[in-house]
Amino acid sequence: MREVVQVKIREAGKVSYYDVNNLTPVIGGYVIVEADRGLEYGQVISEREKIVDEDIDGVLRKIARAATAHDLRQIKENEKKAFSALKTASKKIEEHKLGMKLIEVEYSFDRSKIIFYFTAEGRVDFRQLVKDLAGVFKARIELKQIGVRDEAKFLGGIGPCGRPLCCAKFLKNFEPVTIRMAKDQKLPLASSKISGLCGRLMCCLSFEYQTYKEFLKGLPKAGQTISTRAGKCKVVDVDVLNRSVSVETEDKRILKVEFNEEGKQIQTK
Repeated sequence: MREVVQVKIREAGKVSYYDVNNLTPVIGGYVIVEADRGLEYGQVISEREKIVDEDIDGVLRKIARAATAHDLRQIKENEKKAFSALKTASKKIEEHKLGMKLIEVEYSFDRSKIIFYFTAEGRVDFRQLVKDLAGVFKARIELKQIGVRDEAKFLGGIGPCGRPLCCAKFLKNFEPVTIRMAKDQKLPLASSKISGLCGRLMCCLSFEYQTYKEFLKGLPKAGQTISTRAGKCKVVDVDVLNRSVSVETEDKRILKVEFNEEGKQIQTK
């Protein structure tokens, strides 16, 4: 049995479990953790929990220590260096006439590695660029091509709901989002209504999808003909959350039919 927390490595790194190592990390706090080569920094994003060894996927690394005031100053200094590195790398990309857009730069905690995140329409031969950057910064250089959703996560912004983007605020990973999710939630299918700033379907479409799927069980579909206390009727609208449908009778009256959780009609009015 191991006691662990989830830690997001750097600002844009992946989320992984780390052994608390007899420490008391708190949500939102910064920690220094073991990495492939040396140390990295990250932010604790979950409560402590216990997992058995059989559930551990791969190597479970440890939290080395809570970030000290000196560590936090170094993290801030790394951010300043990253901003300078972004400007330098952008000029190098122009010099090499590469079809890529630099989005973000991150230093590893110990400054032994610099990660450059970019977008591009296709594959880019950046081998000479890597050599140039390694010569300038005297560090290991890593270039990562990202998608439009990752770009939105890096840059942030305000969504159609008026709140900060979910991907930039709290989402750990991008889950698949389909047009079916919008249809089942009876949302308008106009692209402008269901697309995020990244141009892809909004991540929030998946948040309540499972609930909608459960509520849809036992309900007839729009256009279907069903038997009611008023006779044969055609379903013209479905109210998923209230588990009811609007139906049109043969004499063109509109009635509401309510259903219980088992899918049985309980009231017609």
